[in-house]
Order: sequence, then structure tokens, then C-alpha cells
Amino acid sequence: MKSVKIALLAAAATVAMGGAAFAQDEGPSVSFNIGAASDYVFRGVSQTDENAQIYGGADLSSGIFYAGVWASNVDFGDSTDAEVDAYVGITPTAGPVSLDFAAIYYGYVNAPSGSNYGYWEFKAAGSVPAGPAEIGAAMYYSPEFFGETGEALYYEVNASTSLTDKISVSGAIGHQDVDQGIDYNTWNLGVGLAVNDHIGFDLRYHDTDEEDLLGEIGEGRVVLGVKASF
Repeated sequence: MKSVKIALLAAAATVAMGGAAFAQDEGPSVSFNIGAASDYVFRGVSQTDENAQIYGGADLSSGIFYAGVWASNVDFGDSTDAEVDAYVGITPTAGPVSLDFAAIYYGYVNAPSGSNYGYWEFKAAGSVPAGPAEIGAAMYYSPEFFGETGEALYYEVNASTSLTDKISVSGAIGHQDVDQGIDYNTWNLGVGLAVNDHIGFDLRYHDTDEEDLLGEIGEGRVVLGVKASF
């Protein structure tokens, strides 16, 4: 199991997890976020060996430009203690389409010598209103993935809609390709509750179609999370 866990993809969907709302204003602004969840699931795979997650981040935005850092505990069954990510990007618009282009670096604290866990990903995403909902697509490309497993590509389609002013439903279907890793499909579906402008809860089901290869960390699971932004 250890070799499976540390040879997979390990990291957060940083910009999504950081959750910063990048306003298109002129002046710079800084925001912070902290949160906890019953598991840290990234693209259908547990990064905490099915244990709880605590995370936090900070974001700087100015107009369409943004940058930030984000950190979380992880458990790969070795000496690695935490994941620390840094990212920079832009969020232009083209008519009704909201775009997001970013470069993300995933780093790991106390990773074993020679593990080569750290890697870059480059993101291109877009979303558009569709009646009461919003639909989107995203692609993440890495020239050298986690653990030096070669080129990797993740792509997904996603959608969300508001049921009330405080309750929303969202989901995604994605596929992960890794040159020297496990290729699989993943999906999630969940409900979000905004308590107020700063605190929200998320209850979400995650799953993959390669439980035999991924093991227990790739099995279907329900994750409850809470996040505060300020």
C-alpha cells in the first residue's frame, strides 16, 4: 500500500481549495482562509491516508492578477509531513466566459531524500452561465509529475447551481493521465452551505474507477469540510 500511496498524484487542487474569489477591482487586496475536513481528497484519492485534514492559505489579488500560498497536512506513509503550494495566475473574461490561467508549484515538507515529490502544474479553465447554473471545464498539465513519473494531464468538466441564497450543489467528472502512473476516472458531487459571508460547509462524495489499483485511498467516500475566509 505504501508504494501505491506515494507513487500516485499527491497534492491539492490548490486554487479551488484556497477558494479565493478574485475580484476584478483595480487595487490590490489580501484574503486568508483556514479549514478542516474529515479527509483530504485530491482527484478522488485520499492524501491523508483517510484521516482528517487541516489547511490554510493566503491570496493576493489585483485586477485580473492573483497569487497565493496554501498548505495542508498529508500522510503518504513516510516522513512527509505537509504539502505547501504556491501559485500565480490571471482571471480574464471573454464575453460571458470567465477564464483562469495559472502556474502552480506543489511542494512537500520533510519528503524523503531523492523522492522528487515536488512538481509544477499549469492550469487552463473556463466557466459560463447556463440558466440558473454555471458549467465549466479545466485542464492541468505537468511536464514532470509527482515522484518524477513523467508528463501528466488532468481534465474535467464541472457544474454548479444555487438552490437557495445559502445552499448550492456542485459536481465534476475528470480523468487523470500519468506517463508512468495510474490512469483513472474520478467524480464528485456535493452540497455546500454558506453560513454567512465568511464561513461555509461542504458535504461531498468522491470516487474513482480504479479502486483495485489505487487501493483503499481511491475508494468512494463522503467528506465533510468547513472553511472560513476573511
